[in-house]
Amino acid sequence: METVAPFLEIITEIKQAGAKSYGLCYQCGKCDTVCPWNKVRVFSIRKVIREATFGLTEVEGEDIWRCSTCGKCTSQCPREVNQIELGVSLRKIASEYGVFPAPVRGVRAARGSLTTDGNPLGEDRSKRADWAKGLQVKPYTEDMEVLYFVGCYLSYDPRMKKVAVATVDILNKAGVKFGILGNRESCCGESIRKTGGEEVFRTLAKGNIKTFIDAGVKKILVSSPHCYHTFKNEYPEFMVNFEVIHMSQFISELIDEGRLKIKGQYARKVTYHDPCYLGRHNGVYDEPRQVLKSVAGLELVEMRDNRQNSLCCGGGGGRIWMDTPKNERFSDLRLEQANETGAEVLATCCPYCITNFEDSRLGMDDGGPEIKDITEIIQEVV
Repeated sequence: METVAPFLEIITEIKQAGAKSYGLCYQCGKCDTVCPWNKVRVFSIRKVIREATFGLTEVEGEDIWRCSTCGKCTSQCPREVNQIELGVSLRKIASEYGVFPAPVRGVRAARGSLTTDGNPLGEDRSKRADWAKGLQVKPYTEDMEVLYFVGCYLSYDPRMKKVAVATVDILNKAGVKFGILGNRESCCGESIRKTGGEEVFRTLAKGNIKTFIDAGVKKILVSSPHCYHTFKNEYPEFMVNFEVIHMSQFISELIDEGRLKIKGQYARKVTYHDPCYLGRHNGVYDEPRQVLKSVAGLELVEMRDNRQNSLCCGGGGGRIWMDTPKNERFSDLRLEQANETGAEVLATCCPYCITNFEDSRLGMDDGGPEIKDITEIIQEVV
């Protein structure tokens, strides 16, 4: 009986989401037109909505897991259908049935690691702050201006640790009094929730919230748009509200207030990629560009798809843990768009985007543009 109750709840949730979506949806196909999947293969979210309502008789197993939750369809749907909500509901029931096709099995591994060690990468919790050894980084205390919530990839991934180091360097040079939680920090849970792992998400969220409250946290600084989104928009479901700011926004504030001085030059042509969860989901478009424009010598050029029409890197919705065939990677297309601009550097501010772009860059004959987080560029000129 213990497994039946949540299972029935999920069935009800799918019926409600499907009925609501189909009641609104008049099958115009706009969602399929804007979906990035249709740039690399045939895929129909419209079909998924229809089949979810009438019994899932034709939906392929992998199609349930294909959505990167980029928000392109929800932002452009003329009927305000919430395709992401429906997709997450489908993944919940797929999880209950144990439907994890081969390319998706990384999700199961991520859930296990999140449950035991608070990160999806299979890393030891006790090593979460090892990246900060030898740096001017202190444990967070209540009298500090801001908590720097580092996030999983910046704590463990060798490439992304460089972004954490750059962030700390900038904060110290600006005189910001900040601290980190170290091994008390756990994954924000945003991506695992999008795979249907609701219980894992709720456990992570409650643990983080307790830690924040016990530590007296009021303002949270993040490097990941996914942390930004879930702290700002999803943690309030637990009746808490913390001030949340993304590093690109914070740097912009520090420059405007005169606390951070841009002294050097960066004589390179740069194009900026809008991460889905910072741009389309949360409307943060201007601050990252303002930061880049504040750098002397830097020439900022736009890609064909930018701002609200930005092309997804393919890492959202838990797909960062799923296997994507080489010929189906959105990140490859994005690097082609960056090359079209003649940019030497592709700048962004999301660990998933950087991870995917670095991987795609390895397959380019000319190496493609250099991939930089905005903090890495600013670190060079302060």
